Amino acid sequence: MTTCAVQAKIPCLFKTIVVEEPSGKRSHQPYRVVASEDVCDEAREAGIEDVHPSEKIDGTCTFVKTFMGKPWLWARHDRKPSKAADKRFKQFQLTHRMWLKEGKTGEEPQFSWNLEKDFKEVPPYWEPAKGVPMDGDMPLPDDNAHIPGWVPVDPSSRQHCWHLTPVDLNAGLALLLRPMKEKETADDLEIAAVPLSDLIGQSLELVGTNINANPYGIGSKSCPLHVLIIHGSILSQYRPPLDFQLLKSWFQSNSAGNVEGLVWHCKDGSMFKIHRHHLGLPWPIKDLYLNTRPVTVCVDPAEYEHNSVDQFSFFGKLHGRTFSGISDIHKAHVDATREGGDGPS
Repeated sequence: MTTCAVQAKIPCLFKTIVVEEPSGKRSHQPYRVVASEDVCDEAREAGIEDVHPSEKIDGTCTFVKTFMGKPWLWARHDRKPSKAADKRFKQFQLTHRMWLKEGKTGEEPQFSWNLEKDFKEVPPYWEPAKGVPMDGDMPLPDDNAHIPGWVPVDPSSRQHCWHLTPVDLNAGLALLLRPMKEKETADDLEIAAVPLSDLIGQSLELVGTNINANPYGIGSKSCPLHVLIIHGSILSQYRPPLDFQLLKSWFQSNSAGNVEGLVWHCKDGSMFKIHRHHLGLPWPIKDLYLNTRPVTVCVDPAEYEHNSVDQFSFFGKLHGRTFSGISDIHKAHVDATREGGDGPS
């Protein structure tokens, strides 16, 4: 299985079309990007026909690399344009879409950035993502006017409080949701404590109670839970043909299609995705397939030193227990509370 670190927005599997209708995914965006029925040439060239896709997970992107000489979790932080520059860019986008709609009549509208003045300041230690094009030593924005980048999570920052819950930076550990190593069925998952040093160079999705409205129902207000998932590690239980209509039908009628989307990690390092919105389908939805997969907690408290009130302690108390799905784990907190125990802080 090939997995690639996610550094920037992943292109769609199919060639895309811009439709002049309000976006259902992004508020205040007056257009939608939908998939055509033609697979993009880049995907064909990357050998996508031979790739088994993984489930696209709805969370927030993170990355593991060293910081101050230690393995560290980094949060996604895109550098965005200033309010004035963003307004100017949106006007250009509208003008360019109208030029396309009118059959490319006349000279094509152009836009240029002032890289030194048009973008907001970034936090200390911010770094542009790998692969971001450069103009000298200045990173260039993508088609959405963002410069993808990373910032090391700051233990003193409220902005990173949920990023910090599935890691112990002092001990160099992370809590992963991943396919179970010794599993009875292909669906079996586990939550395991893994050294951050083993994850250097990997990108991961942070999911949980306080991330993206928690579509997976992980944890609760009284028992917030968050875990990390390596991108590409949760394979789809279906290897679909690269056909628009068959894919759409699978998302609509197969229980394994109750996912946000699919991602193909190609051997040359390129990635392609399909999101339900590309197919005109809603997200989020109920009865997610991820929630039907059994999860075993494999966090042996005897192997790790940790704070008694954090998630490592909480999962340590559940070591060896199997749940019918990840959305059921917080119920153990309810049981523990009735018995006088504690949940994670």
